[in-house]
Amino acid sequence: MRFRMSVAVAAVVAVVVAALPGSATAAPDRHHGVGAWEPAPQAPFELPAGARCEFAVRVEPIVDEVRKLTFATYPDGAPKRELFTGALINRVTNLETGATSTADASGTSLVDYRTDGSMTWYVTGPVLLGFRENAGTLPKGLWIVDGQFRVEFSPTYDKTITMLHGTTHNVCTDVD
Repeated sequence: MRFRMSVAVAAVVAVVVAALPGSATAAPDRHHGVGAWEPAPQAPFELPAGARCEFAVRVEPIVDEVRKLTFATYPDGAPKRELFTGALINRVTNLETGATSTADASGTSLVDYRTDGSMTWYVTGPVLLGFRENAGTLPKGLWIVDGQFRVEFSPTYDKTITMLHGTTHNVCTDVD
């Protein structure tokens, strides 16, 4: 899996860097909004019963080596396009029973942000996505989505997944 992910990361970086105006290398280029790799840690979070799982749940990173590279920014400095990659293993805990499970969310995502608050993720590998009731293409839950796919986020974070190939798994079932 690591070899496949390394090849995928290299391919995404090569395509994005090649598409940048005047870019011949991946060297930082402040003129075009390209910066250096930065840590992008995930904060732990809790959700009440019924929000994603039928019970209260806590998600916390136990391995978090995610970093991001900003390729383009809007005139106000807000990110327009970023690449996220790195190991991310989350512990998912049912707060009612104490049952725990781990979820590998170590995928690579190229993210395009729009000014209306919507965004598109182009993903290779696993990511953890939460779905509210009737708010996307998957039922309510905490889902590991793995493979190659695109996720369209509306300004209210409804999610539409277009799967090229891959799998989905509701992590709520692991700690039920």
